Amino acid sequence: MWKSVFPVLAAVLAVGLCGIIGGPQDIDVTDEGAQNALNFAVTQHNRGSNDLYLSQVAEVVKVQRQVVSGMKYIITVKMAKTPCRKGSINEVCAIHQDQEMARPYQCTFTVWSRPWLDDIRVDEKC
Repeated sequence: MWKSVFPVLAAVLAVGLCGIIGGPQDIDVTDEGAQNALNFAVTQHNRGSNDLYLSQVAEVVKVQRQVVSGMKYIITVKMAKTPCRKGSINEVCAIHQDQEMARPYQCTFTVWSRPWLDDIRVDEKC
């Protein structure tokens, strides 16, 4: 009987203590992989938007990492508009101080990185 109970008990404890094994885990925004993923996601977001002006991250809400076939980063941020036009030389630009001009909005970027294949992809929900 212990042979069947012990593995179930070990699995329940592992899920209870560590979350779902293989599931997303909260990480610090300063994690180098998360920073690279966020920079890539923001660049792709700006390239894909129809807005004439660049958006920047105003606040990082949550960062998670999941080990898959590669690394998946799930990053929720508050974005806001800047006065910098797309294609300008200075792509790092301060966010508008006026909330009406900044028009803040929330995005969740899911970035899948497979560095050994030189492959990185992003899905976004804004």
